[in-house]
Amino acid sequence: MSSEPQIIRTEYSDLMKKSYIDYAMSVIIARALPDVRDGLKPVQRRTLYDMYELGIRYDRPYRKCARIVGDTMGKYHPHGDSSIYEALVVMAQDFKKGMVLVDGHGNFGSIEGDGAAAMRYTEARLTKFTQEICLADLDKNVIDFGPNFDETEKEPVVLPVRGPNLLVNGAEGIAVGMATSIPTHNLGEVIDAVKAYMKNDAISTKQLMKYIKGPDFPTGGIVVNKDDLLNIYETGQGKIKIRGKVEVEELKGGKKQLVITEIPYTMIGSGIGKFLNDVCALVESKKTTDIVDISNQSSKEGIRIVLELKRGADAENLKNMLYKKTRLEDTFGVNMLAVADGRPETLGLKKIIEYHVDFQFELATRKYKTLLAKEQEKSEIQEGLIKACDVIDLIIEILRGSKSVKDARACLVNGITENIRFKSPISRKMAALLRFTERQATAILEMRLYRLIGLEIEALRAEHEQTLKNIARYEDILNNYDSMAQVIIEELDACKKEYGRKRRTVVENAAEAVFEEKKIEEQEVVFLMDRFGYARTVDPSVYERNKEAADSENKYIVHCMNTGRLCAFTDKGKMHQIRVLDLPCGKFRDKGTPIDNVSNYSSSEEQIIMICDAEQMRFSQLLFATAQGMIKKVDGKEFQVSKRTIAATKLQEEDVLVSVQVITENQHIVLQTRNGYFLRFPASEVPEKKKAAIGVRGIRLQKKDVLENVYLFQEGTETKVTYGKKTVTLNRLKTAKRDGTGTKTRQAD
Repeated sequence: MSSEPQIIRTEYSDLMKKSYIDYAMSVIIARALPDVRDGLKPVQRRTLYDMYELGIRYDRPYRKCARIVGDTMGKYHPHGDSSIYEALVVMAQDFKKGMVLVDGHGNFGSIEGDGAAAMRYTEARLTKFTQEICLADLDKNVIDFGPNFDETEKEPVVLPVRGPNLLVNGAEGIAVGMATSIPTHNLGEVIDAVKAYMKNDAISTKQLMKYIKGPDFPTGGIVVNKDDLLNIYETGQGKIKIRGKVEVEELKGGKKQLVITEIPYTMIGSGIGKFLNDVCALVESKKTTDIVDISNQSSKEGIRIVLELKRGADAENLKNMLYKKTRLEDTFGVNMLAVADGRPETLGLKKIIEYHVDFQFELATRKYKTLLAKEQEKSEIQEGLIKACDVIDLIIEILRGSKSVKDARACLVNGITENIRFKSPISRKMAALLRFTERQATAILEMRLYRLIGLEIEALRAEHEQTLKNIARYEDILNNYDSMAQVIIEELDACKKEYGRKRRTVVENAAEAVFEEKKIEEQEVVFLMDRFGYARTVDPSVYERNKEAADSENKYIVHCMNTGRLCAFTDKGKMHQIRVLDLPCGKFRDKGTPIDNVSNYSSSEEQIIMICDAEQMRFSQLLFATAQGMIKKVDGKEFQVSKRTIAATKLQEEDVLVSVQVITENQHIVLQTRNGYFLRFPASEVPEKKKAAIGVRGIRLQKKDVLENVYLFQEGTETKVTYGKKTVTLNRLKTAKRDGTGTKTRQAD
């Protein structure tokens, strides 16, 4: 035997490609996508079949979901209990399915996004629809069974669903590299379309849409792009626009309220809470002032979201605003992808119906072949018994004269009389002429004596006649297309009569919602922010009446327009923009809102060093100064940007911004360091730079010293500042050049 290692060399990329393709196909076929024939994913099919096997029928008691999930996982679906239970829950939710397949008992979640209770607390059973339409005829060899994952059980490859379940219940699933999204439809309409196709297989998609008006979502709503549906149904792809249904209710005193009674299908779950938050945000941002109150009065009976309006409000304009600004108008992306003939395929409406009809004919063929075989077997036995009744005396003689059942059977089937004792040679000759089949002989040997009663014989003959009629009918169905089609149509009609319901979703062409925003009256306000970072705006007259208190209590006071923006410069070199409309406007003693809540500014990471009006800043120059003594002038136009946050200047490592001020050319600048050095020089010595520049050195700092303050004053104007306990008159300082060391000022003792 060779000692050389047995190594198979292969290209790594080829191996990865093959492995990935195998994995992708496994997810696509065996987990994520529904089969076009029964409209079910494997986990749904296995769960329903397991419930059928457990005998959890619609007319029997509920069983714990934990038992169903455990049995399904152990026998058919070894991919975890959560996927099985989630599939079970969805099949029981009437707000997700056109026809619920599972009758749930207990908390199976709500339309508002509440999750179902744990499987140990909930119970379930099959619905009558599932029992009669999806699982009937399983005993008639109508479908193929395959081995389960460990080949210890047999599971159906597809369920014998008689109704077009893929269209009725829709489907959602994400596979590898593809996804499916099929809307729900009305059962009665889909059945009518199927019947129309069976009568004329050359029918067009447009003609089919005479029966299927469009999607029919369990949540109702309004489809507003009717003209786009034809292309969607032809290609199997597209976007459906859905709106919620809004009604206007009149109240006492001339007031009105908007009541949302139906929502878009895409809004179920967390979307309802998101919608309520969006409406509140519209009110808070003053997009509308017409909404007084909002309440969610939804219950098991249905959706009811009430928006109370103030007197004189334009209800129609407000309705359009909800469509435009919230998820009350949403888009449902259609991608009708399903597994057809063992591979994923994007299917149009007609193609889905075609596959369904072919499947129905296959089911009917196999069903009636099974029934025909049973009736033929029954007929054979009946003919044998009738023939036996005519020669019953001879048969009794054969039985009495036989030594064993084997001898009696040989005589009845083959006419062998050697081992049988007869009363006469004539009886032996007659017995030798008997030629019953094996099946007839068995029935004769097992026949009970009461069948010899006259009435029983007559009943047997009548039964035989009925059997012959059944055989003729089944043969006609199997050999005649029209007969089989008629049987299928009758079953579809019975399904529609039993389970059909009125359409819930309205399909129409609606104009795009146009919302006219009310222009905000432009007026001057005064921005106030205290040392704790709470900001608000007040009317100028309010400020003037409380000027002394306002100046002493607030760190920043800016006159601006209510439609404008404020710019906040921080020590980290950033500029944050604040919409004045986002700030609360009210009484002087109102607390206001933290500046963090209306901007990207974070009080825990940075400090504001200057706030100014964006419009006023446009026509000014700004002086920037850092702790390391770097200074520059920047044109205010550079800060006219749309972004909420930008880098206002470039900082050196470990440097911070200490001052941003509006400056003019005829001013003088005084730089003051922490150690008491003062440097005075004209503003004209500071060059103008771009906001992305570091700037130039304004003062030469001593070791461990930093720039602390920057003062601006007009020549000839007496300006005093306090350093420590000493008063310094700035205009008396000696004028020097920029980039000097400055003059040391001692603090008073």
